[in-house]
Amino acid sequence: MNLELLESFGQNYPEEADGTLDCISMALTCTFNRWGTLLAVGCNDGRIVIWDFLTRGIAKIISAHIHPVCSLCWSRDGHKLVSASTDNMVSLWDVLSGDCDQRFRFPSPILKVQFHPRDQNRVLVCPMKSAPVMLTLSDSSHVVLPVDDDSDLNVVASFDRRGEYIYTGNAKGKILVLKTNTQDLVASFRVTTGTSNTTAIKSIEFARKGSCFLINTADRIIRVYDGREILTCGRDGEPEPMQKLQDLVNRTPWKKCCFSGDGEYIVAGSARQHALYIWEKSIGNLVKILHGTRGELLLDVAWHPVRPIIASISSGVVSIWAQNQVENWSAFAPDFKELDENVEYEERESEFDIEDEDKSEPEQTGGDAAEDEEVDVTSVDPIAAFCSSDEDLEDTKALLYLPIAPEVEDPEENPYGPPPDAVQMSLSEDGVATDKKRQASSDGVQPPKKKPKTTTIDIQGVPNDEVHPLLGVKGDSKSKKKQSGRPKGVKGKERDSPFKPKTSKGDRGMPLEAAMKGKAPSELAQVLTGGGAAISELL
Repeated sequence: MNLELLESFGQNYPEEADGTLDCISMALTCTFNRWGTLLAVGCNDGRIVIWDFLTRGIAKIISAHIHPVCSLCWSRDGHKLVSASTDNMVSLWDVLSGDCDQRFRFPSPILKVQFHPRDQNRVLVCPMKSAPVMLTLSDSSHVVLPVDDDSDLNVVASFDRRGEYIYTGNAKGKILVLKTNTQDLVASFRVTTGTSNTTAIKSIEFARKGSCFLINTADRIIRVYDGREILTCGRDGEPEPMQKLQDLVNRTPWKKCCFSGDGEYIVAGSARQHALYIWEKSIGNLVKILHGTRGELLLDVAWHPVRPIIASISSGVVSIWAQNQVENWSAFAPDFKELDENVEYEERESEFDIEDEDKSEPEQTGGDAAEDEEVDVTSVDPIAAFCSSDEDLEDTKALLYLPIAPEVEDPEENPYGPPPDAVQMSLSEDGVATDKKRQASSDGVQPPKKKPKTTTIDIQGVPNDEVHPLLGVKGDSKSKKKQSGRPKGVKGKERDSPFKPKTSKGDRGMPLEAAMKGKAPSELAQVLTGGGAAISELL
């Protein structure tokens, strides 16, 4: 794959739908790894489905949580994955083995998790109604980040592109820039709506290239800033945004915003419908609106790191948006012509001769003389799209692809295994010990996995009765963010919580269908007897 050849001279953004990815269960959130080769999708039944994005096939399924997965983030080298679920748990996963390395239990639901862009030992967590927390994985310690106003704890946070600073924003429009290592305040400013009125910060997103970042606010305007200008202004500065992006016609609120891989475009997903708005960052003009299925609500949007491809999630399905690839064979040769039928060709004199006898030998000058030089075909040049601006080489230990085991129809008839005679000889030699091994393997009992360490994170003054926005809005509903995109006239919580699992007495509060999935007959009987109430409801 030569990424330099993929650079199109025209628009570098998707134009049409390019199929869907069916994760079997309901998809809620998705994120690409740093190279765009793998796409991790968090599902409603707690599973993480990892797609090989080049083949569009499932590479791995991790049974991560019991409750829905609400946030995901890849580590820099792609070997680790951090996830958060609606039951306030944050888990660290080894992508190759699928094992859980660590767990953290928080007092309130998690809105976002993010790996440090350069240090895989640190993770930023944004709990509801709480100040952001930075976890250190090596010793399971944590640091609660300082906030501007202790009474306003609706705080969102994000690392900058290189992880040197952490940007936080609260419901009063105040942005704080903190030094990551010391948590010292470096700069701050307030987002205002033209007058003295302030607006709540919904999310902060950084571009993969350059120093730009965007702020999605409750006044339905996306503001784009230059990070260098923010640091120059210092505390209580008044920086002006580079661009203000909004839908002036429909006044659309934005569910999720992000930059393109090259940082030249910005995509925003509508909170009212499955619609993606794409702007050109340098000019600020709207270049494309991608419309999905009518009546569906958008949940998440992710732009591919190196290609003009967007993945969006609505109604539990991952939709892929890409450019329309038109085959143009004339691009390979300037005088190439496509023929509908055979045409008789008149050969020119000495056109197909290996050596032209009549040709005179010209003197080798300039480019012709360079043809005699030796060409290095062994060393591999780093791909510029995969390297940061302050790096010369690619990461050699990076996990770009996942190995997929071949599907064997009948595992007992293994053509590559030892012959039956050899198995009998080993039985007679090893005796009882080998017999026990065979019995264990025949019963399907796997060796017990090491139980991951679970750390409880205590945060002072945080209410422990909060409900995650994915599971519906609380009755008192001081914050009605999720209801902003609901059509008028629809009552009840069913519309707001399409992904809330139907709890039963079957299996640790899982839906009955999910509890039955993958169970042995003996275990299935326990589930059925335990969930008698749910069965009577079904009947």
